[in-house]
Amino acid sequence: MSRTFSEETHRNLLARIPRCTGREVSDWLKAVEEGPSLVRFEEKVSWLRGEHGLAYGHAKAIIHEYDLRRAARRML
Repeated sequence: MSRTFSEETHRNLLARIPRCTGREVSDWLKAVEEGPSLVRFEEKVSWLRGEHGLAYGHAKAIIHEYDLRRAARRML
């Protein structure tokens, strides 16, 4: 399954996460940071789904955003 979203789809998913989950995206990103040291994208998605009961699309969007921000930090 593809790891990439169109930019619009990604932003739309992120915008819906607080309403659907009751938590801000920043809270989810912190949870991923503090969670287990998983390497693969799909492992992280599965962890969010199993540990927190997130829908696949929301978990995937959170991990995608986490990876984007982590890559941006490396560029600094």
